[in-house]
Amino acid sequence: MSEDVINQVQEAIACSRKWSETGWPVTFGPRNTEVSSLQQAQSLPKNFVFRQEALNYWNQAKLTGNDAADSGQKALDALKNSNVFAADNALYFCQFIEKPFAEYSKTWLPLYEEFKEKRAGV
Repeated sequence: MSEDVINQVQEAIACSRKWSETGWPVTFGPRNTEVSSLQQAQSLPKNFVFRQEALNYWNQAKLTGNDAADSGQKALDALKNSNVFAADNALYFCQFIEKPFAEYSKTWLPLYEEFKEKRAGV
């Protein structure tokens, strides 16, 4: 696989590991209070009713991002060893792990789809 794909996977790994830091717009509660990162969730007042919900969401984003990045590392290792089949499996798993956040994270699904196209020679 090309050096370009390897670079894309490396970038996706780094991005995925930072989902909870860089974040995206998410709202909580009936007033739609925006909490766009784990740091913002942690800084909410203790009496904010939806603080725990925001913390749980962003902690889950952090764990999910790290899990996807771990699988991405497997894909990267496979690509460096010219094992396209193993890379395909690992990238598939990355986009599967990302699904709960894919609407916002947009990291692994686009990469996996592009990888499949390149692999198919489209």
